[in-house]
This record gives sequence, C-alpha cells and structure tokens, in this order.
Amino acid sequence: MDTIAEHETTRSVLRPYGVWGVISPFNFPMALAAGPAGGALAAGNTVVLKPSPQGSFSAAKLYECLRDAGLPAGALHVVPGGDEVGRALVSNPDVDGLTFTGSYAVGMSIYRSFATSYPKPVVCEMGGKNPTIVSRRADLDVAAAGIVRSAFGFSGQKCSACSRVYVERDLYEPLLEALTERATALIVGDPTERSVFVGPVIDDAAVKRFENAVAHAQQRGRIVTGGEVIGKSASGASGHYLAPTVVADLPVDDDLFRDELFVPFVAVAPVDSIDEALTLANDTELGLTAGFFSADDAEVDEFLNRIEAGVVYVNRAAGATTGAWPGVQPFGGWKGSGTSGKAGGGLYYVQQFMREQSRTVVK
Repeated sequence: MDTIAEHETTRSVLRPYGVWGVISPFNFPMALAAGPAGGALAAGNTVVLKPSPQGSFSAAKLYECLRDAGLPAGALHVVPGGDEVGRALVSNPDVDGLTFTGSYAVGMSIYRSFATSYPKPVVCEMGGKNPTIVSRRADLDVAAAGIVRSAFGFSGQKCSACSRVYVERDLYEPLLEALTERATALIVGDPTERSVFVGPVIDDAAVKRFENAVAHAQQRGRIVTGGEVIGKSASGASGHYLAPTVVADLPVDDDLFRDELFVPFVAVAPVDSIDEALTLANDTELGLTAGFFSADDAEVDEFLNRIEAGVVYVNRAAGATTGAWPGVQPFGGWKGSGTSGKAGGGLYYVQQFMREQSRTVVK
C-alpha cells in the first residue's frame, strides 16, 4: 500500500469473521455442504454445519473426511435436525456469518432476519426457474438433447434444472416431437444402475407437487408426454417414481412458468422472436442458470448480453442449463437466486468469508 508519512506503513489484510453457519439441502448433500463449509474453513472461520435431515449421513461422512485429513478439533461441528435446528442457528447471536442453500422463500426469510444488532454477511444460494431459448436457427437434435438432460437429470431435483423453454414458433411442434422421443426413451428406476437416467424424487411432498402441476397443465394446456406417477422402478421396486413430463400450450404467464417444482417437469411455449423470448426468460425474480441454442453469432451475443442469470450455456447438448463442473464453470445466481454475486468455485468465492482490515503502523 502507499504511505503518507516516512515512518508509517500500511497493510490491507483479509481476516475471518469467526463462526460461520452452513445450512445445506438434500440434493447434492456432499457438494453443497463441502463447498461453503470448505470456503469458510479455508478463510479461517470455524463452521457449524446444519444439513438437511435427508443429507445428515453425507454431512457426517464429510466431517470424518476432514477430521481424518487433519482438520483441528472444534473447527467443524455438524448439528443434524430439522427446521427448529436451522432457526436456532440463524437466530444465534454468536454466529458471525451464514450460508444457506435452498428455496427462495426460506432464503429470503433468512436474509431478512439473520442480522439484528448490526449487519452480518449472509450468502443465500436460492432456487431457479431456469429458461432455455431455442432459435429457429438452432440444431434441433442438440437443443432437444440439452433440454432433456437438464430437465430430467436427477429427476429435476436441481436448482439449475431446465423447467421452461421458449422456442421460436417455426420449431415449436418439431421440438415437442423431439423432446417426446427422447423423454419416452429414458429409463426410470434405481439411479445406481447404469442404464437408468431418471431416479426417484425425494418424498411424498414432491409427488404431490408433480400431481398438482400435471392437473393444472391438463386444465390450462396439454400434456405432451408423461404426467404419470409410476410408483415403481423399471425393475419393479416401489418408490417415488415419476414419468418425465413435457407440457405445452399454456399461457406464458401461467404459474408453471414461474413456480419452481423440483420434479421432472418442463413447460414449453412458442415465441415470435428472440427478443420476446429474452423478455419472458428475464421476467422472473430468479436468475440462476439459462441456456440458448442458435447457430447465429449475433443471436448468441444478444443472449449473452441480455440474459439475467449467473450461469449460462450456449449450444450445450450435455445440459442446456445444468452441469457446472468444479474448476470449469463457477456456479452462482443473480437476482433472487443469490445474494452475493460471487459464484461457488469461482475466483472470488473464498473472499466473501473474510472481511478487510486496514493496518497502519507508525514506527
């Protein structure tokens, strides 16, 4: 740093906050606990980790891995439990910073309530209602492959899942046909089996959300493919198995284009231009991921310049809106999908777990 006096030196350092709380979700229970916990620990904080009840075993294993790697005793505490434990962590005045991964409603509640006596950092990575836009200049097969992988991979239980598609009208019916062909070819069953692409959803509540969405789509639009609660895997095992579902002909302002469902369900609508598609894609309080398919460079540039999302993909058959790899694509949301603007796995992630201190010493 510069100095203003001969015997004066100034340094700027980043220092940890102290105790950092991490509330992690059921999906990706290891990654979405290890990421923020690891960032907070690397920055010098101690961590209290409250996993989802369905992710408690993974959290315990994470603790064992870090302990066996030499993490000092007391640096990481795992506190399992339900909502009451999460509320206790959020309201504890000795927690200096907090990371939450989960729904928009819960995340915003935490964001508003965590700081009381003075401002404290809270990093909320919240949901997504992630759009894919398909230009009439797109490769139809590539677009269909990317949408199906994003919409139905992990049974749609990703905050980055593609749940709405805007396609230029010339390709509307051809895209629906391509999505149907690919969706009906997917095998639903035990996800540990190599041939299976769609596993079960997490619980009865997810099945109910799916059933309600299907009933709504039947009333206001049409079910192109899927819509069934299968109840059994391909091998006959009972469970929360749902058919990959594509719906169409809904009004573009319908709730199914706005509400995050976390099930294998995608809504498709025709548009008359890329401009209209971008307007609809951005017309949401969320902004996590987005995808675009076009062979036109000018259209790609327009998409990249206008889309309001933290992670975007163009012409990606491996996943229209999903599939961020650690060390390759930093992952974080804009608007209601994230509070910090600093993406996990990115160059600026760890710094948010620290605060700057300017130190001037005169000798």
